[in-house]
Amino acid sequence: MEELARDAKWFQTVVKKAVENISNRIIGKRRELELIIAAILAEGHVLLEGVPGVAKTLLARSIAETFDLEFRRIQATPDLLPTDIIGAVVFDQASGEFRFKPGPVFTNMLLVDEINRAPPKTQSALLEAMQERQVTVEGKTHPLPKPFIVIATMNPIEIEGTFPLSEAQVDRFLARIVIGYPSLEETIEILRRYDDIMSMRLRPIVTREEVEKAIGLARRVYVDENLLRYIAAIVEETRKHPMVRLGASPRGAIALYTLSRAMALVRGRSYVTPDDVKYVAHAALSHRIILRSEARMSGIIPENVIDDVLEKVEPP
Repeated sequence: MEELARDAKWFQTVVKKAVENISNRIIGKRRELELIIAAILAEGHVLLEGVPGVAKTLLARSIAETFDLEFRRIQATPDLLPTDIIGAVVFDQASGEFRFKPGPVFTNMLLVDEINRAPPKTQSALLEAMQERQVTVEGKTHPLPKPFIVIATMNPIEIEGTFPLSEAQVDRFLARIVIGYPSLEETIEILRRYDDIMSMRLRPIVTREEVEKAIGLARRVYVDENLLRYIAAIVEETRKHPMVRLGASPRGAIALYTLSRAMALVRGRSYVTPDDVKYVAHAALSHRIILRSEARMSGIIPENVIDDVLEKVEPP
C-alpha cells in the first residue's frame, strides 16, 4: 500500500507537468483535461460534445502528443465506410496474395471527428474495437495496440446531415465531457497567443510505457465497501427519478467506479473519496440517462437529474 501511495504521488506530479504542457496550447479547460486523463487511465473512451470551434480536436491531439501516444484522426462523413476505419483485405500484386491492410483504428488514440455524421453501419464498425480492443475482418481477429482510446467529437446542436448514435454506441463511451465556450479573459488570451498556438508542437511528458504503468496503478486504487454501496445507490437512484425513463445500467455503475479510481490517482491518492465520485458523476452517467418527454419539454437535462441524485444520496 505504501508503494502504491508513492506511485500515486509520482503520477500526480506527472499530471501536473502534463497539464502545464497542454496549457501552452489549450487555454483553460483544467477540469476537462483531468477527466480525459482519468478516462485514459481507466482504459475508457471519451465523447466530447460542444459547438464547432471550441478546440475539441486540438485538445485530443495535445493530449496524445503529451502522453507520447500514436494519434490518428478520422473525419466522419455520410459516405464513410467501415473499411475506411478498420481496414480491408486487398490483393497484393507483388506477392500475388491477399493481405490485410490495417485502417486508422490501429493506433493508440483515434479521434473520430463529428462521429454523428457517419452512417449507422460505419458507427457500428467501432463497437468491437471499443469494447474488445480488436477488429475482425473476414473471420480473422486482429488485436489493437495498447493502450487504445477512442475520442469522438459531436456537435449536439446540429441535426441536418447527421445520424443519431444508438444507445449501444453511446454506452461504449466511458465518459461524456461537454466542452463549453471560454471565458472573456480566456478568449483574449487565445487571440494574444494564436500564432504561437497554431505553430506549436508539444513535447512528450510521459512515455507510452509510463501510461501503461499508470493504467495498472489505477486498477489498484482502493475503494472502500461503503463507497461501493454509495456508487450503487447513486446508480439505483437514477432509475427511480420521476423524470427518467431509463436510468443508468450496471455498465454505468462500472464507469462511475473505474473513473472514480482513476480520478483519485490523478489527484495523487491511492484511495477513492466521495468527492472523487461526485466529481466524475456527470461525465460517467449523463449520457446513460434517458429522460421522459415531459422532462425534455421542461428544459431538464441529465445533469440536473444527477445533481438531484447526488443531493439525495448520503455519502459515507
